[in-house]
Amino acid sequence: MLRCPECSAEIDVDEDEVEEGEILSCPECETELEVSQTHPVALNPISDDDEDEEEDEVEEEDDEDFDEDGDMPEEEDDEEEDEDDEDE
Repeated sequence: MLRCPECSAEIDVDEDEVEEGEILSCPECETELEVSQTHPVALNPISDDDEDEEEDEVEEEDDEDFDEDGDMPEEEDDEEEDEDDEDE
């Protein structure tokens, strides 16, 4: 009987029939687990690092909209409108 390395739940799998690289799912915490070796069977959680990196990249792109002080830079169009209002 195999156990989930994340939550220690039992995973009902025939240890003789799993293959290295096979992906299993924990029935309790739903973590995806990769069979990293077969004798003895070792399971490693598949991390979400790729997804985290993508989210970080999106956040960094959003930060480009702000100046170094973290303020929204004024758009040139707004400044031109302000100048037009002062002329009136």
